[in-house]
Amino acid sequence: MTGNIKTQQPALDDQYESTGTGFDAEDGKHRNDDATMRELAEAHLPLVRHVVRELLARVPAHVRRDELMSAGYEALAHAARCFDASRGAPFSSYANVRVRGALLDELRRADWASRSVRSKARKLDTARDAFVVAHGRTPSDVELGEKLDMSVRDVASIRDDVQRSVLLRLEGAVGDTNDDEVSLSIPDPSPNPEQTLLERERIGYLRDAIEALPERLRTVIEQYYFAGRQMSDIAADMGVTESRVSHLRAEATVLMREALNTHLDPDRVTDRDATGCAARRRAAYYASVASQATLHSRLARTSSTGMPVDLSA
Repeated sequence: MTGNIKTQQPALDDQYESTGTGFDAEDGKHRNDDATMRELAEAHLPLVRHVVRELLARVPAHVRRDELMSAGYEALAHAARCFDASRGAPFSSYANVRVRGALLDELRRADWASRSVRSKARKLDTARDAFVVAHGRTPSDVELGEKLDMSVRDVASIRDDVQRSVLLRLEGAVGDTNDDEVSLSIPDPSPNPEQTLLERERIGYLRDAIEALPERLRTVIEQYYFAGRQMSDIAADMGVTESRVSHLRAEATVLMREALNTHLDPDRVTDRDATGCAARRRAAYYASVASQATLHSRLARTSSTGMPVDLSA
């Protein structure tokens, strides 16, 4: 068995050599001996192949499998050297996180998302965000095509490229998962009832956050996202420069994001320790958002499936 592994993975011994006492474990202390490290690593070689295969299905064809495999084997050897069984987590979960992280780092270093793909991503994201703000749901390809003045086929092509380009960002978020909760299974992408309920609450909070904005900021958000107007036209109506409108839009976006985080995801709040007049104004705005409605009225803005409801009817 061992001989067969060496034949299939000739670079693995090199990884053993490169992960001696010079590699720092997370706690800076624990090191497994060579025999333990080799046993752990060789028993989990299929894990590397699994993760690489999963990633290759979602990245451009020019990404080289052998480079990802090499990075994965190195990460597996590092994980086997530093794994501390006394901490309770199984090695498969620990190694899974380390291997995935190493592969994502390798993709980031390769910078496979071209400039044109990133440009398309920004264009599609802007159109999608505008639609979500205006309608409270994700647009279809037909609706995106109408907004971007392109065919459904072109939208689908851009979507494929964009989905690949945002892979690293999405996987990076998954990488924050607790080791004990990580598995090799691919999660079901369909939302469960709890996720749907949370998303409906978030949409309700977003609507409240828009309504609670100071007048000038609210005008910019409503005109840009709801009315679909150009910044130059909004600037002309307001008697300010286009760059000023852009600044107001950015300011409003940050305010709304922080308001939603304050009430729904406090760990992501970035200005919790801020002081001064600006901090007090932000705190007043966050409180205003919370007082706009109740949980029941926020959920009433959408149906049980998350579709928007016309409350004026």
